[in-house]
Amino acid sequence: MTFAAVRNTERRDRTHGKARDRDQPAMTRPSEILGSVVAASEREQLETFLDYLRDAVVRKARGVSEEDARRSPVPTGTNLGGLIKHLRWVELGGFAEQIGQIPAAELPTPPWTDADPEADLRLEPNEKLEDVIGAYQAECDRSREIAAQHSLDYAPRGRELTLRWVYLHVILETGRHAGHADILREMIDGSVGD
Repeated sequence: MTFAAVRNTERRDRTHGKARDRDQPAMTRPSEILGSVVAASEREQLETFLDYLRDAVVRKARGVSEEDARRSPVPTGTNLGGLIKHLRWVELGGFAEQIGQIPAAELPTPPWTDADPEADLRLEPNEKLEDVIGAYQAECDRSREIAAQHSLDYAPRGRELTLRWVYLHVILETGRHAGHADILREMIDGSVGD
């Protein structure tokens, strides 16, 4: 059973058969989710681990104020909103650009420039956290659609990167930043846990 299937089943269970909104993830212990795919296929394991991390990052950002989404309690300037914004571009770069081969002209313009290479790591004054989360979740949905069309060994013509490598890269990035988000959220308001 995939993470999405586990999550959807638990949402129905916890709401007496009524489906919960996807923006209100069920709070399930990581060991239950990840343990559910111990004997699953490699692909199902990769999908489950990545979906768990995607949801974890969003859970950590939800419920903070716009001010707190931008606030950085660390000297590097890292903040919750910026992490979500950055992860959207990680998804896009791996799945849409590398695997989906979607031409740059058909994709959103990245926020960074040569003069400002870290613009994807912060929220601009006109950006709202919920909009950034929505853009991230939409990009994750597109990533799932693109990945579903290919085998793990698929590599676009002329490229060495396989879909498997992209999964691993995005899991690595998302996991790293989920850890950052966990610490930032605790520093902001004391929230801890999954």
